Amino acid sequence: MNRNPFPAAFQSIFLPLLSGVLLGISFPTWPSVHLEPLAWVALLPLLLAVEHDECFGSFFRKTWVATLVYCVITLWWVCLATLAGGLLTIFAQSLFSTVPFILFYFFRRRAGEHLAMVSLPFLWTAWEWAYMQQDLSLGWLTLGNSQANLLWMVQYADIAGVWGVSFWVVSFNVLALMLVRERLRIGPAAAVVAAMVLMVSAPLGYAWSILGGASRHEASRSVRVAMVQPDIDPHEKWGGLGPDGTLDRLFRLTGRSLVADRADLVLWPETAIPFYIRDPENGIYMNAVRRAVEQWGVPLLTGFPDAGRRPGALASMSAAADGPAVSAGRPFAAYNASMLLHPGDGGMQVYRKMRLVPFGERVPYSEYLPWLERMSFSMSGITSWQQGKEATVMTVRGAKGGSFRIANIICYESIFPGLVSEFVSRGAQLVTLVTNDGWYGTSYGPWQHAAIGRLRCIENRRAMARCANTGVTLVYDRFGRTVSEIPWWEGSVLVAEVPIEDGLTFYTAHPDLFPKACIGIGAALMLLGLVGRKGLSGKGR
Repeated sequence: MNRNPFPAAFQSIFLPLLSGVLLGISFPTWPSVHLEPLAWVALLPLLLAVEHDECFGSFFRKTWVATLVYCVITLWWVCLATLAGGLLTIFAQSLFSTVPFILFYFFRRRAGEHLAMVSLPFLWTAWEWAYMQQDLSLGWLTLGNSQANLLWMVQYADIAGVWGVSFWVVSFNVLALMLVRERLRIGPAAAVVAAMVLMVSAPLGYAWSILGGASRHEASRSVRVAMVQPDIDPHEKWGGLGPDGTLDRLFRLTGRSLVADRADLVLWPETAIPFYIRDPENGIYMNAVRRAVEQWGVPLLTGFPDAGRRPGALASMSAAADGPAVSAGRPFAAYNASMLLHPGDGGMQVYRKMRLVPFGERVPYSEYLPWLERMSFSMSGITSWQQGKEATVMTVRGAKGGSFRIANIICYESIFPGLVSEFVSRGAQLVTLVTNDGWYGTSYGPWQHAAIGRLRCIENRRAMARCANTGVTLVYDRFGRTVSEIPWWEGSVLVAEVPIEDGLTFYTAHPDLFPKACIGIGAALMLLGLVGRKGLSGKGR
């Protein structure tokens, strides 16, 4: 192996730090900042730093320095809502982020440097997908998410999803490493440069073919959606404002908007109703909401906490969220949910959130180990939501007799590609997202969250109406482009024309095909490397 050309301090500290910084600042921040292309070379300094490491301890230290810096830059804003929870999130995510590198390390030891480099994009993508399948997953830092605002470079997500974007970015980093290695050899360097040019031009060409036909694409119809942004401080909402004050603000904003502009659907944000309105003791408030819907003549979709009976278990609630159902000591489970109400109809459609924020909304695996509940960092006054089980597609009936089907995604669920595609494959023609990002102040956390939603639109070619408590409230089209938005931290209503789409993309029909293929190819490369090494060892003897 060649002598390491870098000084020890430069290799051990500066290069890993540089990779961490480049990865961190490549992720979406505020809308005016666009550093996404840095992700295409962000892994290069770290790969150079660990290129000659035979000792696992040294390899791991450098890798963890990079991933820790990466997580601090991208996730620091979580600490604004809960300091302990934010620090735990950053620490845990930094460790999980080292796993693809650790796989690469052992692959390199067994199969050699060249085959390990070829395998890295497959190992990386396979791990990202596998990681998101379990409850401990935060999933926020899927590498492909870093490119969410670079719309001309991610339109192929309708084929391979965000997993394809991650694979593409890691592959470019591998080519960059090869170029550095081959800088003095004209022939191999030219081949690598040609491959890099192709990796940039191919997504651009695909985007040109897709976006170039955007003006010719017209949805069969559209609906007008009124997204109400009440701008209620989250702590005030769950504390001093109370049911009357909360509903009064929502009623006033909604009623004033509908007088000035018609709508086919009204959206209120996540837990806009912050109490158990379906409990019989809160019937006066439920009746008030139904009367308002009847008066407006428009269906209402709102977030709210729901409670369902669960024999043999009790959920724990704070006094702020407490209601008669709790004080009466009835066994129940609490859910972060949304409900759809129609005028002139006593029924409702309910969806219960299926993917919950680890430790913030639910402590993973606490159903098996109840003592884990002590590790909760709740921000909502409820120590542990329960997971919903059904990807409920809601049907909205219009005033003129037509109807359309929606997938109502709740907050954090928008980072899970497979979940959103499941709703769409079940017939959702429009994605609505209700959220409350007010916990994170004026940091770039809410904007980062909003940016990731673009990829769900591209993957499934569905428009998204996003309604947030304090912002960011906006509409994306099927290409992830912003159609309309309102300022954040301002009580306002956005009424926008949102297209209804039909048809399934390749990704929607096969959401796990690409990452599973990466698992298979990665395993095949590992086997090839092991067999090849054994064969060479046998010849040597």
